[in-house]
Amino acid sequence: MPKARDEKIKLTASFLNSIAGACVTVGILGPLIAVFLNLGDAQTKVPPWALIANCLFWSASAYAMHYAARKMLDDLDI
Repeated sequence: MPKARDEKIKLTASFLNSIAGACVTVGILGPLIAVFLNLGDAQTKVPPWALIANCLFWSASAYAMHYAARKMLDDLDI
């Protein structure tokens, strides 16, 4: 396999893994911190079930992106 193709695969996998990290930061940590610190009166505006559903959705999204990145790296001949 050409070295350039390997590097493109690594770059794409890195991009997908970065998206996974952004999903965790924006979709999970951000809302949890907002509710914990009560930013913008978030504790009364966000019901617990919505926060849990949000965290589950973004966790699944982050896992899917990370899994896709790992599967891309499986194609490499290392």
